Amino acid sequence: MKDKAKVYSSIKYTFIIFEFIYLFALLVAVLISGLSSRFYVSIVNTGLAGFLILPVYLLALFIAYYILNFPFNLTHSFFLEHKFSLTNQHFLPWLADQLKVQVISYLITLICLEAFYYIVRINPGNWWWIISFFWIFFSLILAKFTPQLIIPLFFKYKRIEDDDLRARIMNLADKMKVKILDVFEIDFSKKTLKGNAAFVGTGNTRRVLLADTLKDKYTRDEIEVILAHEFAHCRLRHLIKLLILGSLLNALAFYAIFKTSIYILPVFGFSALSDIRGLP
Repeated sequence: MKDKAKVYSSIKYTFIIFEFIYLFALLVAVLISGLSSRFYVSIVNTGLAGFLILPVYLLALFIAYYILNFPFNLTHSFFLEHKFSLTNQHFLPWLADQLKVQVISYLITLICLEAFYYIVRINPGNWWWIISFFWIFFSLILAKFTPQLIIPLFFKYKRIEDDDLRARIMNLADKMKVKILDVFEIDFSKKTLKGNAAFVGTGNTRRVLLADTLKDKYTRDEIEVILAHEFAHCRLRHLIKLLILGSLLNALAFYAIFKTSIYILPVFGFSALSDIRGLP
């Protein structure tokens, strides 16, 4: 069983690395070939309103990449899951979920890029630290509203009906001094055979999501051990530390872009970061 899990993890990680390299290569190709500039000009020539240029350009990038990456995505997130008997989801529901993910990713990316280009245009000399703070704020907003807005698009969940298990989890949270809104059961079984539990949300949206696959296959003691591990992350402020570390790394990345863009952009024929043609 352990060997099978290792093989599965190895294949998944290989696909992740490959897709990253593949995406990087495609974006560089779009820039070097001049395709980005030609497509941008074609959008402008349609007479489209200025505020619609970025959404249309980004949408085209998303669609093109999804089509080009579809065979690999299908292999590792559908066929591979079935090969290792980790899912019971059929193709059309899987495809519907994939499209939902793309729409959500597109909207989030569009919001971030609109903010990026706006800040770069009005603060060309110090945009990097303003965007760094925006990223922190936006990440917190996403964390707060994901349980209410995004998760329900993929799974249904309700307050757990097992009062004994709920009481045990709530008592465990109290003992570990972790405040939670409640314990909810999420219907993982309609899509996957994996067991999972999550501690999601911030502030008054913080809650425990317990997969029905986990609840039905594990003992109460085992579930408590799993959640104790999740609560420990919160108690030891690991999430806050990760947020701080991630924010610092993002700030360094934005600063590096700020300092090097004047040398890199001319290589591709662009003069400023605010030029949408340089988006890839």
